[in-house]
Amino acid sequence: MQQLAFEIITPVFGNSFKLETFDEYNVNHYKSWHYHPEIELVYINGGSGKRQIGTHMSYFNDGDLILIGKNLPHCGFTDRSTGNRKETLVQFREDFLGQGFFDIPEMEKLKALFSMAEQGLAFHGDTKSRVGLAMEGLDELDGFKRLLSILDILHELSLSTELTILNAERFAISTEVSEQNRINKVFNYVKNNFQQPIPLETVSSLSGMTEPSFCRYFKKTTSKTFTQFVNEYRLVHASKLLAEKEMAISDIAFEAGFQNVSHFTRLFRTFTGMSPSAYRHEMRNVIST
Repeated sequence: MQQLAFEIITPVFGNSFKLETFDEYNVNHYKSWHYHPEIELVYINGGSGKRQIGTHMSYFNDGDLILIGKNLPHCGFTDRSTGNRKETLVQFREDFLGQGFFDIPEMEKLKALFSMAEQGLAFHGDTKSRVGLAMEGLDELDGFKRLLSILDILHELSLSTELTILNAERFAISTEVSEQNRINKVFNYVKNNFQQPIPLETVSSLSGMTEPSFCRYFKKTTSKTFTQFVNEYRLVHASKLLAEKEMAISDIAFEAGFQNVSHFTRLFRTFTGMSPSAYRHEMRNVIST
């Protein structure tokens, strides 16, 4: 069972932020639910996969550009099956340029961006293309110019309207260690067992609660019922299979953890606004263009 994952991020000596790149030879192996006090900007060049940020889960294709606020739990976005060419991430604390730096008038929009990022932001369109290119160019710059480029990237993001807020309800890990352990145990159990039935009794026991207490706690913490959370996790997995695999829809339903195809179809239509077959057709049109 995976426990609470608090990621300790240490910038390379002489830097106030951390820059990392991953590709087919250097794969990002950090897959468990984790969080950290640093803000994280991730650019995935190409490929498709799942976004799992806070209580939000969705499928992306043709890469992604995501800004994750401090203490917002998330999973790794790429692996060897994602099909991306490269992943670039920048991690920094909100005060990485000193206390009060982002309080000056010129930084007002960036400060507002950091606040919005606590809900998780996904950027698309020209913003994703331009910022992605700039992020991949950071490796070629020296320390000072790299810092200026990061500020320029953040400024462009703060002006962009090409974004989606991923968590309508703000969700960040509690500062209490017991609470961190509790919710992470549940998240990781769902991540590892979503293809099987998940008895409420099991997750309640993991949390050290009675079933009614757990249901109230989970809804209060995530703004979702536990059943809704599990179903959304399964539906996102099904979305990925529909876009990428030549499988019958009934097989996809069972592979995603649903025991009844009609129930799966009804939930999928509610979740995406279209039937599984219509979603598959639309995704193939998007990917082929």
